[in-house]
Amino acid sequence: MKSFYIIANREKDENLRLSCDIADYLEKRGMRCRIRGAEADVRAQIREAEAEGILVLGGDGTLLRAARELAGLEIPFLGINLGHLGYLAEIEEQNVHTALDQLMADNYIVEERMMLGGSVWADGKETGHDIALNDIVLNRQGNLKVVDYDIYVNGEYLYSSTADGIIVSTPTGSTGYSLSAGGPIVSPEASILVLTPICSHALNSRSIVFSGEEKIHIKIGEGRHGGVDQACATFDGDNCFQMQSGDYVEIQKAAEVTRIIKINQVSFLQVLREKLSRS
Repeated sequence: MKSFYIIANREKDENLRLSCDIADYLEKRGMRCRIRGAEADVRAQIREAEAEGILVLGGDGTLLRAARELAGLEIPFLGINLGHLGYLAEIEEQNVHTALDQLMADNYIVEERMMLGGSVWADGKETGHDIALNDIVLNRQGNLKVVDYDIYVNGEYLYSSTADGIIVSTPTGSTGYSLSAGGPIVSPEASILVLTPICSHALNSRSIVFSGEEKIHIKIGEGRHGGVDQACATFDGDNCFQMQSGDYVEIQKAAEVTRIIKINQVSFLQVLREKLSRS
């Protein structure tokens, strides 16, 4: 790699201290590097810079936002962890220069991670669409009460779940919210969807794993006594779409993928072991 673009979480990289250090390190070695401006048209800047790699400084949340914002560009990301726990951001600050040397020497691999595409529908019209690298989550809104979710797979009714919410995650997202809700940990290279209820009222409620080729349809059920329940569909914890009884979201594997740069030649199991021991 000879050309880089930096996206930083400005709260974690105060005054862009580390971003400027990285840019200086690269430029002194004949590389090109550009730091994202506060109000930049990021796609235009990346094209102008002819970036071959994107360095994301922050935590997993910063990389998730960047992956959604830049989906379709097919430029790989390297996450540099400035947070407390990072599954996606594998490089720690003290190892940044070593990682940059590896990038400049083209000594790395790129993993492709599947993403989810979701469409929100109300009254027969699509009211919103977005993609997610980790998960799409339906949560109750308003009064503290559970909501009925009617779940269909490829148009066939599966079951109804009375719960606080429903998570549909990718393998990458299996170590996030889905794991906290009791879902399984999945190898990030798999192509599957994991459906996990949140605080279900059914004692036998379990996560269900589907092929990456399936389409999941989740409808907000009718409220008690014929009332209207409120819910919200969020994509990677961001960009909330308001929903109510009768509305539904269709979720399936997205055409876009996120390309993650791997510097450390360590297995998924080793990374998982280290992260779980710190959590």
